[in-house]
Amino acid sequence: MASSRPLASALLCALLSGTAPPAAAQAPAAPPAEAPAPAGAAEIRIGLIHRPQEAPSSYDAQAVPTDEGVAGARMAVRDNNASGRFLTLHYALEEVALATPSPGEPPPQDPVAAARALAGKGVRFIVLALPAPEVLAVADALKDSGVVLFNAAAPDDRLRAADCRANVFHVAPSRAMQTDALVQFLAFMRWRKLFLIVGPQEGDRLWAEALKRSAKKFGLQISAERPWTFGPLARARGDTPTRAEALVFTRGLDYDVAVVADEAGDFGDYVPYHTADPRPVAGTQALFPTTWHPTLEVWGAAQAQNRFRRLAGRLMRPLDYQIWTAIRAVGEAAMQRKTADPAALAAQIGDPGFALPAYKGVSLSFRSWDRQLRQPILLVQPSALVAVAPEQGYLHQRTPLDTLGFDQPESLCRLPKP
Repeated sequence: MASSRPLASALLCALLSGTAPPAAAQAPAAPPAEAPAPAGAAEIRIGLIHRPQEAPSSYDAQAVPTDEGVAGARMAVRDNNASGRFLTLHYALEEVALATPSPGEPPPQDPVAAARALAGKGVRFIVLALPAPEVLAVADALKDSGVVLFNAAAPDDRLRAADCRANVFHVAPSRAMQTDALVQFLAFMRWRKLFLIVGPQEGDRLWAEALKRSAKKFGLQISAERPWTFGPLARARGDTPTRAEALVFTRGLDYDVAVVADEAGDFGDYVPYHTADPRPVAGTQALFPTTWHPTLEVWGAAQAQNRFRRLAGRLMRPLDYQIWTAIRAVGEAAMQRKTADPAALAAQIGDPGFALPAYKGVSLSFRSWDRQLRQPILLVQPSALVAVAPEQGYLHQRTPLDTLGFDQPESLCRLPKP
């Protein structure tokens, strides 16, 4: 899933729809000129701290655009300003791009220092597109500052459990939400026996743990589990001598679906059509859970897709959507409270009655026990929307959305009572 998984068919989708090719094949669009603030408007400044991707050295359909996430932030600010002018509110985006660290080296820039600098300039809402350890570091550094943080990228379940923080709202879905969405679909299809293939990275292990929890929760069986030891075959530019070994790897097993845990995208795309028996593949590749996809066009999403293409010159990706959602939450709270007061907006965002329209067919809201955003999860394959979780028939006393991820009775998060 991964919610930030590269869209392998972005170029194909663009060609079929007559739109611009993905950012891997062209330079990112220049930032739009920001409209001046209306006279007397109250300003709401929102920060974004992220690590931009390096430009690909050659054409790669799966390359991450250099403006991933940032383009979503810019569209959200424009959307906020479009509605904010009726309340004499103006939104401004403060972007902080941290250099990407080299493998095996410490980060060259400190996100804590960047966040403190934004807070020192009066920014009271900061969106973080950073890994879990850096999210925690920023949250602890700013815990008494009144700054509200939005986790837009880190899926780690621990951030919503023992390591939860009162000043962090989670827009990115947790791994538990992703795997619950996938397993609900598999259970609905009566594909009950799973062959779990786990990659060598730490994220792969955590995703596999979440999948096992989901399988137990919804009554599916892990009939076989094996580590992937054949290297990054999905990134190879042709077949390799290990193909025969990979075929043997899947032979003699009794399963309905092969589930891959490969957050880095090293091998998951290689597994389909390379199994000894004809079986579907799901997980972080093939059929995968995500927050956004170019094929989502219902519930007004087509309008958002088209606006984003005009703005960024490419297709909208999950991280774009997640950052857009975080910034729109601030704008929607301001519309509902009719104020720019940061404390009032933070209270509104955390209020159980807060409702955020976000092109998902239902209004989204944050859970009171761990500040995780409730939202439907899309189940997609590279060129088609397959299903939307929660599936029909999965009921809950509050909302079916709470069947995805950790429910309140099982949550390990202990936030202080307001």
